Amino acid sequence: MTARTPPAELIRRKRDGEALTDADLATLVEGMVDGSISEGQIAAFAMAVYFRNMTRRECAALTRAMARSGAVLDWSDAGLGGPVLDKHSTGGVGDTVSLVLAPLVAACGGFVPMISGRGLGHTGGTLDKLASIPGYDAAPALSRFRAAVRAAGCAIVGQTDELAPADRRLYAIRDVTATVDSIPLVTASILSKKLAAGISALVMDVKVGGGSLAPSRDAALALADSLHAVAADAGLPMVSLLTDMSEALGHHVGNALEVLEAIDVLTDRRRDARLHAVTMALAGEMLVLGGLARDQAESVVALERALASGAAAERFARMVGALGGPADLVERPERHLPCAPVRIAVRPERPGRVTAVDARALGWLVVTLGGGRRRADDVIDLAVGLADVAGVGDEVGDDRPLATVHARSETDAMTAAATLRAALTVDDGPSVSAPPVVLERLSGVRS
Repeated sequence: MTARTPPAELIRRKRDGEALTDADLATLVEGMVDGSISEGQIAAFAMAVYFRNMTRRECAALTRAMARSGAVLDWSDAGLGGPVLDKHSTGGVGDTVSLVLAPLVAACGGFVPMISGRGLGHTGGTLDKLASIPGYDAAPALSRFRAAVRAAGCAIVGQTDELAPADRRLYAIRDVTATVDSIPLVTASILSKKLAAGISALVMDVKVGGGSLAPSRDAALALADSLHAVAADAGLPMVSLLTDMSEALGHHVGNALEVLEAIDVLTDRRRDARLHAVTMALAGEMLVLGGLARDQAESVVALERALASGAAAERFARMVGALGGPADLVERPERHLPCAPVRIAVRPERPGRVTAVDARALGWLVVTLGGGRRRADDVIDLAVGLADVAGVGDEVGDDRPLATVHARSETDAMTAAATLRAALTVDDGPSVSAPPVVLERLSGVRS
């Protein structure tokens, strides 16, 4: 039996710019799972990768090792009767797409076993949003996860001790060590979860702009190339859309608030144009990849029908119920979702139009309110956040606030109000248009 290289030596090699072998990376991943590698060593490894990068071969090997660090689902014997599909976002602010998209695709005949993550840095996490639903089991046993997918057509959960456990540990440490935006670590984290879920095709939402992990188009394209290369190595069909994250995507920013917005969209109570455009574009690509529509135009017809008929809302309710949440969440969300005790409408210093938004600042504002983490073990406040955030082109003044702050205390709310006014630029000049939200489509690695 060959002795394993000590983790400290592997970290040193990566720190010094050496490429690690498949066996080296498998050793590190095994140590993450069995606890033989400390949090400090995982943090050191993440920092070494951040500064020294990885080759695509290394990234693919790390992804495979992390995907195999727990169970890998096989749906071939489940009798689903439809394609197993998924979507993932690289992270943004006010990005509620997954909560709408998964039941929407399920209502059109797809099956979506979505393994999501917690918030990273200033970006929100789908898992934290779901934590605001009382009783919702976001880390179910595999048997319950599979049963929920069969019953509802979709189930959104997080990494567990059974599914991608190595990523679960590394993900939490990346969040608090300024290594969130490392391209190989982002790639391995995303695709290890998707490969463990046993999906047959993936659509990626690669965010571009100040509120994302990729602030420029070049950075977003580099991330997309990495994702496509590793997906191709794993034999996973994938399409990516580059979407704008220069401002909050939906009306609300904050965990329970974003669940409320998703329910509003599914029940057709209220619909944000930018959020709807991204959701329909991504869901449409999923239907085409899964053979459920011939092209994007046909997919949009099916998706709009699923929204208008209430079929997508019914799938969401079925998913929540299958995973332990309240049966009447869709009908009575305010009864179940946590509410912050202090709400302050923040008006601009002068009336005018919003001409720019610092989406990153909005994300950190929610973290400061307690809605995100500064340490891996922080308990977040699920109720706080920003409601009805104004976007580029919106007129604001006494009758239209910049946003309403939901906070735990008056002091927190007033501090957030000052940050909010600084994050939104208001001018009395001519009207400006919001940037297009779907920027580019990619079907493979650029030559």
